[in-house]
Amino acid sequence: MITVEGLTKRYARHVAVKNISFEVGKGEIVGFLGKNGAGKTTTMRVLTCFLPPTAGKATVAGFDVLEQPHEVKKNIGYLPETPPVYPEMDVAEYLTFVAKLKGIASGDIAKRVDEVCERTAIADVKNKIIGKLSKGYRQRVGIAQAIIHNPPVLILDEPTSGLDPEQQLHVRELIASLSGDHTIILSTHILSEVEQSCSKVIIINKGEIVAVDSVAALHKRGRTSESVAIEVAGANAVEVRQRLEQVPGVARVISRDAKEGMSGFEVEGLEHAVIRPELARAVVQSGWDLTELKPLGESLEEIFLELTRSEKKEEGAPAQ
Repeated sequence: MITVEGLTKRYARHVAVKNISFEVGKGEIVGFLGKNGAGKTTTMRVLTCFLPPTAGKATVAGFDVLEQPHEVKKNIGYLPETPPVYPEMDVAEYLTFVAKLKGIASGDIAKRVDEVCERTAIADVKNKIIGKLSKGYRQRVGIAQAIIHNPPVLILDEPTSGLDPEQQLHVRELIASLSGDHTIILSTHILSEVEQSCSKVIIINKGEIVAVDSVAALHKRGRTSESVAIEVAGANAVEVRQRLEQVPGVARVISRDAKEGMSGFEVEGLEHAVIRPELARAVVQSGWDLTELKPLGESLEEIFLELTRSEKKEEGAPAQ
């Protein structure tokens, strides 16, 4: 649905985005990560036709952002970091206004407004003034305006910025519910949000793409051996540790915190050894209850910091 090839954007002598390329498939939710000034917003503005590229090519839903900007805009829903709402209008009035701008047939507008209000859980505030809504509700109204014309592509810039934890959870659930029907690029600084919502991650640093991969693959990045967290109930911790150390392919067993009545360990395998099936078999054959068995890897935060650790900041205006 989105293809970017050799995209570059210059501001005077400063290069904000340098020859980047990536693809986003139909129905994917992709996290677009980068530090402030890395080039995220510039890229999103090019994809939404707010800025022309200096070089390279980008297509959205099969339409070129430079040659067919009107077609691109018909096929995208865009939520900038600050929702583009009119605080003096009520929700239904505002969404009706947006629907007219998006070219929805007049006879279908009322039905479509009701549908997006239900989809974004704002039906209960449909007749309230936007300026009197909480920030969480205003964010939902912003998402409603982005999907009012049912576009195949959504571009969301920091959709949970400034929200409290409960509001963040509600917005994440809403975004997850939109996957499949929409292809979504989600720009955020909240790495846990990416892990919970996204199937793929694009990391940009100083205007250049430094990683494009699935969340699971990023967690395994750089590892040649398997590391597993295991928790066992109904057994003496010393006996469990000794049994785990006997499993073929295990390099070492390290104690870790566990709930009361449980024994918890981190088990590291030898290089290229696959140890999870054997660990599970060893616990079950010993007559113990296996309550947890999950792979471990570097946290997304550690990976992000490693990939975006910059040398020296370049001179000139910062990328957006």
